[in-house]
Amino acid sequence: MLTALGIFIFAFGLLASIALHELGHMTPAKKFGVKVPQYMVGFGPTLWSRKKGETEYGIKAIPLGGYIRMIGMFPPNPKGVQDREHLRRMGLMIESAREEVLSEIAPEDEPRTFYRLSVPKKLTVMFGGPFMNLVIATILFTISLSVIGRPEVTTTVSEVVACVPTSANPNGIASTSGICDGGASTPAAEIGLARGDKLLAINGAQIATWGDLGAALGDQGGKVVEVTYSTSAGETLTKSIEVAALKSEVFTDAGVATGEFTTRGFLGVSPSFDLVQAPISEVPGFMASITATSIGALLEFPARVFGLAGELFTDAPRDPQGPVSVVGIGRISGQITSSEAIPAIYKAGDLITLLASVNLFLFVFNMVPVLPLDGGHIAGALYEGTRRQIARIRRKPLPGPVDTAKMLPVAYAMSLVLLAMSAIVILADIIKPMTF
Repeated sequence: MLTALGIFIFAFGLLASIALHELGHMTPAKKFGVKVPQYMVGFGPTLWSRKKGETEYGIKAIPLGGYIRMIGMFPPNPKGVQDREHLRRMGLMIESAREEVLSEIAPEDEPRTFYRLSVPKKLTVMFGGPFMNLVIATILFTISLSVIGRPEVTTTVSEVVACVPTSANPNGIASTSGICDGGASTPAAEIGLARGDKLLAINGAQIATWGDLGAALGDQGGKVVEVTYSTSAGETLTKSIEVAALKSEVFTDAGVATGEFTTRGFLGVSPSFDLVQAPISEVPGFMASITATSIGALLEFPARVFGLAGELFTDAPRDPQGPVSVVGIGRISGQITSSEAIPAIYKAGDLITLLASVNLFLFVFNMVPVLPLDGGHIAGALYEGTRRQIARIRRKPLPGPVDTAKMLPVAYAMSLVLLAMSAIVILADIIKPMTF
């Protein structure tokens, strides 16, 4: 039930983000007088629609995107009507698409076409969608970081492990009679550490962070140390105890065993977590870091998808840093909400952060300067503005709108590539899902 709730929350948040993205395009378009016949969330068959004024609003069956349809996205061919007998396949494709776009323009709507907008207005319309994703990400990250807060590990004990883990008892659980079958009690249990106690020092060295504890115990396996801690009642105690030596196998980042082992000191306690609210001033820097990571992931995306396609036919585990589709992210959302060990406020923070990260990635992805993405139209408008500025400087007649229809072959090829890569990642998330 909780898993389904997490998936529903993510799906609803994603659809809302898509709807607001398209609203970011439609609002300035209508403000500038462009006619918008359709506003759709999703692709494929229409599940529901209603016409209000001159715009049809609707929801389609495949919730992997959305669109608004503005009239006059392509300008008329500056060379006039082309003789189709002399056009090659690409030329025919371009002219057919252009004619389809221009055929829906009634004479009275001619001044309301997109291609007639000034360059600043075109930029505003096309940037409005990605900008909306950026706004959503900023709001959600602010809520997650500065209102809910980020979980930080503390030196306060949340749980005392009863027994030193063994191959037969890897979780260190005592029997119902409190006996550690096949093992020994943990040092923490022997000195009476309890939930709520706070670790202060090991052999006099201060334990300010949980990492300090690991460093202090790392080479102390089998040795006697002095543990200083304060109880939940406020009493400070120092006790001597022999630290257990725990043998662990070394794994690679991909989760593959190396056959090597390390020995570390083991006290037998788990840390507590506190939510720490970050100042709002830290949100931009955090988002800048995520943006840089997203750009890097985009640059590596084709190679990682190619590698993922190969992993589908092997027994090797998936790369934990590899691409994940909306199917995989939905599963992650379900895992977050279904975990009984995570407090509800932590789950809320994780889900909000996840949706914020998706919106920030959508912003970065849509700014790629290639059609059919918004960045392709933005690049076309910038090129148009540059040409006009050069013409003004040279005191020549201003050129007409950039003929973006000529970029349709690139747009079609890009669409096919994106569909193929999306299909591979979705297939991987279905038949070989990652777990977190």
